[in-house]
Amino acid sequence: MPRENSFSDSDGRSLTPDLEDEIDPFARPASPRYSAQPTNLHTTRTRESVRSPPHSAKPVYPPTFIAPKERFRRAVQKVIALRQGTNVLDSGRVAGAEPGVDVLKPSADAEYGSLRANTVIDIIDYSAVRSNVRRMANHQFVEFMNDFQASEPQEWVKVRWINIGGVSWDVIKAVSIRYNLHPLALDDILHAHPRARSKVDYYNQHLFMRILCHELDESERQTDHLKRSRSAAAKPVTPLRPGIRHRREKRGTTPALAKAAFQTATAPGLRSPDDIESPALRKIKKQARISVNVAPMFAFLLRDGTVITMHSNTNLDMTEPIAARLRQFDSVLRTSADASLLIQSLLGLVADMALEVVHAYEGKIRHFERQILSHPTMETVRDLHILSADLMLHRRTLDPITTVVSGLRRYDVDRVAALLDEAVQDTIGKDVQVVGYMSKKAQTYLADVNDNMDYVLSQLDMIAGIGENLVTYTFNLTSYEMNEVMRRLTLASIIFLPLTLLAGYAGMNFQYPDVATNMWFTSHKHNDVTFWAIAIPVLAVTMAIFLGPDIRRMVSYVRKKVLTQNALKSIMQN
Repeated sequence: MPRENSFSDSDGRSLTPDLEDEIDPFARPASPRYSAQPTNLHTTRTRESVRSPPHSAKPVYPPTFIAPKERFRRAVQKVIALRQGTNVLDSGRVAGAEPGVDVLKPSADAEYGSLRANTVIDIIDYSAVRSNVRRMANHQFVEFMNDFQASEPQEWVKVRWINIGGVSWDVIKAVSIRYNLHPLALDDILHAHPRARSKVDYYNQHLFMRILCHELDESERQTDHLKRSRSAAAKPVTPLRPGIRHRREKRGTTPALAKAAFQTATAPGLRSPDDIESPALRKIKKQARISVNVAPMFAFLLRDGTVITMHSNTNLDMTEPIAARLRQFDSVLRTSADASLLIQSLLGLVADMALEVVHAYEGKIRHFERQILSHPTMETVRDLHILSADLMLHRRTLDPITTVVSGLRRYDVDRVAALLDEAVQDTIGKDVQVVGYMSKKAQTYLADVNDNMDYVLSQLDMIAGIGENLVTYTFNLTSYEMNEVMRRLTLASIIFLPLTLLAGYAGMNFQYPDVATNMWFTSHKHNDVTFWAIAIPVLAVTMAIFLGPDIRRMVSYVRKKVLTQNALKSIMQN
């Protein structure tokens, strides 16, 4: 059965080799195979020898000469690889495809090899006595990961933090092979929707977390309490993160690849999809919303004290406050030398950034409240509608973080025990003690993170409630003003209706031929005094009938007012 994008010669023989089976003898293998048996927890996998096809299968030419057919074959390979990458970027994962991303398969290089970027990688080794920070680029990091002896931590290192900023397949592949990252975790990184729910997954070799970070845009930092210096981040407690640079996110549902998955997904208030909204609609919404960047952060926690974090941005400004605390010798992170406490600090950082977002929305809702109370307009109601949609999306994306924190605090050991084999589970109560990924100290500090997230969610609900009340107040006020207008019109109608009736009757000049005189009311013997003598009593009776309840309320109000004044006078005299 012919393959897609295949070419054949005049004899019907295919000129397009299988990218997974045939290897060019003149080119370096793009995807070497690795052994699946690690020697220990850190052992990298050794390369297997790649055999070149026999000389009888294809003529061998000197390296300086390439046959026309071979040149055509290589061109076709490049076209197929580009097309495969384009198809993945356009349509994403094929329905029913096998879950997980195995970096050892050559097809993974063909599918994700086009994901290249100049990443920034910080490797921070620390313990209670010292710390070491190294910054690497792509090629340096790949060589560092491939060299087992060079990448093995020294004896004094208790925790190693690999902080990766940017998306590049060579970096992801190198760190995945070095630390045996689970294929399902890589699948979440490369194929999950950018605004997928925050979650935590337990595997035998590591703990995996996906957290949606909400970062306030720099232009929104206007109040003094939000403009704090970065030096405050060096305190032992998890600080609010000032001076963070943010990126503008691409809108809409992105494809399955990591470059799209790492891109910051946005929605109203999280920056609505710029690729599907009209410029006029974006301009209208821009006046009402808070600029917030939402992007996923991926974290791996290994048993040996290694923490791996991945971000979409090519700089590491987001995690700079945590790095500053690691450089301070008396911080809790340094003195404890606990990898799980580093995970807690990252979650605390996410909670602090969410607090900044909430503070910005509090200022925005106060601004709208002043506008509604002073001069309510439909433009303000429109802005409140946009703000309510933003708050709804923030609430939806922040609520799972609370579930993640609660799970790490309460069910860490239970989930680790669930991963053990049945043979080991039978001996748990006897000789085996199950140890979770989170330490007792980290779980204690996670309680503070949980409180912050509860406060964030409650404030979002409160702000949304205030917005709904302001919209309801605006429409109630509009209805009240309309009722007042109708009341005035009714009062005018009551006053002028009898006068109009009498004036119409008095203006008639009918002549009766059989009668000596005209109508009595229109006789020349009567004048305007006669008209008012009749109109005023009729007007008084009509107003008394229709405005009786209002007159009684007015009389009651005047009576109470007089009694109050008399009481005050008597008190002053005594």
